[in-house]
This record gives sequence, C-alpha cells and structure tokens, in this order.
Amino acid sequence: MTTQERYINPFTDFGFKKIFGSEVNKDLLIAFLNSLLPDDAGIIADLSFMPTEQTGRSEYDRRAIFDLHCKNEQGDTFIVEMQRAKQNYFKDRSVFYASFPIQQQAKKGTWDFCLKPVYMVGILDFIFDEDQSSRDVVHHEVKLLDRSTGQVFYNKLTFIYLELPKFRKSVDELVTDFDKWCYLLRHLPELTDRPQRLQEKVFSKVFEIAEIAKYSPAEAAAYEDSLKIYRDLKNVIDTAFDEGKAEGKVEGIEEGKLQVAQRLVEIGMSTEQAASIAGVPITMLQSS
Repeated sequence: MTTQERYINPFTDFGFKKIFGSEVNKDLLIAFLNSLLPDDAGIIADLSFMPTEQTGRSEYDRRAIFDLHCKNEQGDTFIVEMQRAKQNYFKDRSVFYASFPIQQQAKKGTWDFCLKPVYMVGILDFIFDEDQSSRDVVHHEVKLLDRSTGQVFYNKLTFIYLELPKFRKSVDELVTDFDKWCYLLRHLPELTDRPQRLQEKVFSKVFEIAEIAKYSPAEAAAYEDSLKIYRDLKNVIDTAFDEGKAEGKVEGIEEGKLQVAQRLVEIGMSTEQAASIAGVPITMLQSS
C-alpha cells in the first residue's frame, strides 16, 4: 500500500462508488443532487438505483467515466457521471448516452409520447477547451432553447456540467451546500482533517466513509488499483491533449493523436479501441 493520503480520491471508480454509488449511502447522492439541480427539478426525497449495462459503454468509456443511473419518486431519471479525462467528441457522447433513458420510456401499443424528465449530470476533472475564457463559470445548465425568443423550447432534458478545476474558493469562502460539495470533491485527497466549514452531518459522513485507514486490506488494495488506473489514464489523455495544443500545427496535432493511441495501448487497451479513440488509422498505430 503506497497511498499517503488520508482520504480517497472521489475521481476513482472506487471513490465515486464508495461515496455516491451504494444504497446505504444514497442520502449523500440525494444531498449532492439537491444542491445543484435547477428549481424546476424539485427536491429529491428518495432515489432508486438502476442498472447501467444497457448503455453499452466502450472499454475506454468505462475507464474514463464512472456513472450512476437512478430515478426519483416521480420517475425522473438522473445520470450522474464522474468524467476523469478529456475525450474527443465529449459533448456528442454526452447527448448519445442521455438518449438511452429517453428511448427506454417507449411503451408498446398506443402511447402518447409523454416523457419523464432526464437529467445528465457531468462532474468534470477538466475544463472544456472551448470554455477556457469563462474562468468563473463552474456550473453549466444546458437545455434546448429557441434562439429566436431565448426561451426554453423543451424543459425535460437537462445537461448539468461542473468544471471542478475552475472552483477556486478557499475553505473560508464556502457559503452554500453547492460550494461545499465542489470544494470537497476537488480537495478531498489533499485534506488531513475535517475543515470547520464542513462539519454538517452529511459531510461528516463523507469523511467517515472516505478514510482509507478504516478499510480492510482488500478494500485498500482495490482502492490502490483504482487510483493507479485514474492516474495513468488522466496522465495519458491530458498530457497528449496539451502537447497537441502546444504544437499548434497539423503535424504536431497528428503526432499528439498517435501518442495518445500508443499510451492507451500501453495501459492495456486494444489497438482497435486506442486508434478509434485517438482518431488515427489503425495502420498508423500498428506500424509505429
């Protein structure tokens, strides 16, 4: 066991599931969602978890994303994703996976097409490339709008993205529950004790279940494996994206894509998947 931190990293599969993904701790997920959802979503009193296998995620998506699917007492669907690394066509993927709970509402026979709301919540460990100039916008709420009127055209499909690297408040500046959740998710592995501003019952529970020293040897080993995957993947993707942007030339970008593919293969992905994700011909990867 090489981990030196006191608390787990919530951007690992193990950490996210430990905090948000179990029935016994679903009160934490409910509190988190209630802190960031729009007013028209109402207050969530209870959630039931749903299986995620039907979304057909690729091996890469399962490595880069940990997701939870749940419904509230009214039947509204919430997809909560922890996005650990940049991806090509990230927004396309987000819309694609949000379509599954919409299609699954279809009923056989006569049906009036009345749909229940779907909320896609993305907790991002990176900043949108096209959003670099909006330094202070952490919370994005996206709906279908009529550009002619500026009014919401359809209010049953909502995308919420939290760009956590943009959250820069110090612990003394935390006011709302949303502030406190953002601070905790971003800084939990760095903390050595519970800050005075995070003493509420819900946050005390997070600290209790996140303390590595309390885990069994098997749990500690599982977390260490999950942490290694997180660090390897994030280093591969983020470094390659940054190198490609720094080059600023076609040949530099193409070289960066090839490096992404090569590094994905190094961490255990097939050449076909690595080539597809990086956007390079498989022949280029095979000959490198």
